[in-house]
Amino acid sequence: MEMDRVQSIASLSKSDNTIPSQFIRSSDEQPAATTVHGVVLEVPVIDIGGDSIDEIKIVESITEASKDWGMFQVVNHGIPNEVISKLQKVGREFFELPKEEKELIAKTPQSGIEGYGTNLQKEIDGKKGWVDHLFHKIWPSNVVTYDFWPNNPPEYREATEEYGRKLREVSDKLVKWLSLGLGLEEQQLKVAMGGDDTVFLLKINYYPPCPRPDLALGVVAHTDMSALTILVPNEIQGLQVFRDEHWYDVKYIPNALIIHIGDQIEILSNGKYKAVFHRTTVTKENTRMSWPVFLEPPAEHEIGPIPNLVNEQSPPKYKNKKYKDYAYCKLNKIPQ
Repeated sequence: MEMDRVQSIASLSKSDNTIPSQFIRSSDEQPAATTVHGVVLEVPVIDIGGDSIDEIKIVESITEASKDWGMFQVVNHGIPNEVISKLQKVGREFFELPKEEKELIAKTPQSGIEGYGTNLQKEIDGKKGWVDHLFHKIWPSNVVTYDFWPNNPPEYREATEEYGRKLREVSDKLVKWLSLGLGLEEQQLKVAMGGDDTVFLLKINYYPPCPRPDLALGVVAHTDMSALTILVPNEIQGLQVFRDEHWYDVKYIPNALIIHIGDQIEILSNGKYKAVFHRTTVTKENTRMSWPVFLEPPAEHEIGPIPNLVNEQSPPKYKNKKYKDYAYCKLNKIPQ
């Protein structure tokens, strides 16, 4: 069990305006020194709803954003605001529980990634992110174990499952449009990702107030190892994207879903779509939270460039590899 939770460290650090050395990033990572200040990036916002959607235009917009940015935001996505609000409410209430109750669903050596925890991946020089988290799978039902779902608040399961149902409707559309944007059949990308066995993994990130937000990061710079990530944040700004060799804050549109292209879709597309390089910052006064859902291939599923996208002019840029092997290398900083 990991005992040093960031939430506990934050409450101890609040009064003395310092943070433990393991949270202080190197000078080339510190957000105060590396962020372009006064500029907020307007990531593409794509309207995917309404009575008469123009699917050709949506496919064009998503394709362009996925090639150029590796991310976009969608509005009119069909998930009611109250469903998102309930998801956020129960997640926030879980992290506000006493530490002892949260530890009841702490990660174990046997649980893999699922459970309440702090450490996620091997960090260079033993540095840590200013964040605690909860991971658990929400779909398909045959991989869901409720051992790592909170019992408190009592509405947690209902709120999370309702969000999951609505989210799958959105994700099916997004993956279809991404597939069409590559010149593939509607279902081809979904099948290549794992089809109906694609795993939906929910993570709740909890970034408590940080006395030195100029020195710390919530999550270090990375691309997601998933195929696709669909995220809702709370109202506190924190997402940054690396673009044109600089880090920029990203403007968030209320009630939008933030979509990240992950490593597996970059591989499947043979590099036509780009996984977005991003990180998260923290604030001095406020708690930031986010709820990404990672769409991941099943562990034994092999991922490589889709054959239709490979030819003499576009040879394969990536090796074929089982997802579990890719994930192991990524988390342990081993070259792919």
